[in-house]
Amino acid sequence: MVALKTCKVSCFDLKEVKHSVEVSAGSVYEAIAQALRIFRDNNWVEDIGRGQTPITVKVKHPEIEHTVRVQDFERWLEARPRSPAEMILKNRLRELLAKAN
Repeated sequence: MVALKTCKVSCFDLKEVKHSVEVSAGSVYEAIAQALRIFRDNNWVEDIGRGQTPITVKVKHPEIEHTVRVQDFERWLEARPRSPAEMILKNRLRELLAKAN
């Protein structure tokens, strides 16, 4: 079982407004999926770009910050899983993102 960490996830929408949300996640990509779902469901957030749009994940305790482009996250999500655990994670994240649409 992966320990959940509190993360602050931030990105800019297409109007260059920065948005941040705090989530609990077991990985950087899980934090991104949760944040994208929240951003996409929130009418205060304009469309979040794709491709080169960076998303910053700041992990607390100890605080660590990661920046991943949306296209890299989506490419990883669509790539063949390398283990059963990764397959389960990817399926769960796809379900999470599908709820946002």
